[in-house]
Amino acid sequence: MSIPRPNRMGAINIEEKIGMRGAPAFGRYVGIDYSGAQTAETSLPGLRMYIADRTSPPSEIQPPVSPRKYWTRRGLAHRLAELLAEDIPTLVGIDHAFSFPLRYFEQHDLPLDWTAFLEDFQRHWPTDEEHLYVESVRDGSYGHGAARWGKSTWRRLTEVRAGRAKSVFHFDVHGSVAKSTHSGLPWLRYLRSHLGPRLHFWPFDGRQIPAGRSAMAEVYPALWSKRFPREARDQHQHDAYSIARWLRDADLNGSLPAFTNLQLEEETRKIAEIEGWILGVV
Repeated sequence: MSIPRPNRMGAINIEEKIGMRGAPAFGRYVGIDYSGAQTAETSLPGLRMYIADRTSPPSEIQPPVSPRKYWTRRGLAHRLAELLAEDIPTLVGIDHAFSFPLRYFEQHDLPLDWTAFLEDFQRHWPTDEEHLYVESVRDGSYGHGAARWGKSTWRRLTEVRAGRAKSVFHFDVHGSVAKSTHSGLPWLRYLRSHLGPRLHFWPFDGRQIPAGRSAMAEVYPALWSKRFPREARDQHQHDAYSIARWLRDADLNGSLPAFTNLQLEEETRKIAEIEGWILGVV
């Protein structure tokens, strides 16, 4: 049996799969490229969603017909809630962080509990409210962001393992996920409260995803986007496409459990249960 080898960015090539191929765990695969720009009601070209199933490759899903050309964060969250309420086990990958470094929890004396973290964060950074910008919380004109700050040098273990992934507190630089994370976390809270146990958040609810359950995971499209021809897609479209395509390929070729059931050392596993983990990083 061949052993998969991590590439230089920390991901295992899906072509180098291990073990015996089993039945796919999911019937649908969703890739989302996420933007933290503007407000929750703003139509953004950086918000893209692609969906695939077991028999069809990823295709872009457009927002409902309206004067808005692109998705809004609010509209996207509501559409995801509708999709995930259906009886089709669905795997969703979204490219912003789902949690913060352990240093953040220690600095603010927070319980090591992810659900409590989401509630606490939204109280201080209510970026899901109408007409609210991340910058409005950063500059102190709304919310209580100053009470929940972090340093740009603080990185999660999974970001270190991924190589080029930036800190969730590293704002205003190319490739930053800080704004998308600070604007996206309240919508994870919305989905968690709206869907309850129907939706498994990996790895916070456990590395092993129960059979028949939909799941959502943090992803880093730079791990995979160069594997697939870009064709006529722009970068945002291609990132969302690459997420959905990789999730589908990994499930169909039997390699997905090697990523979701990562054999981490005990200390690393405990950290990942609080800080989260990027699916595809080993």
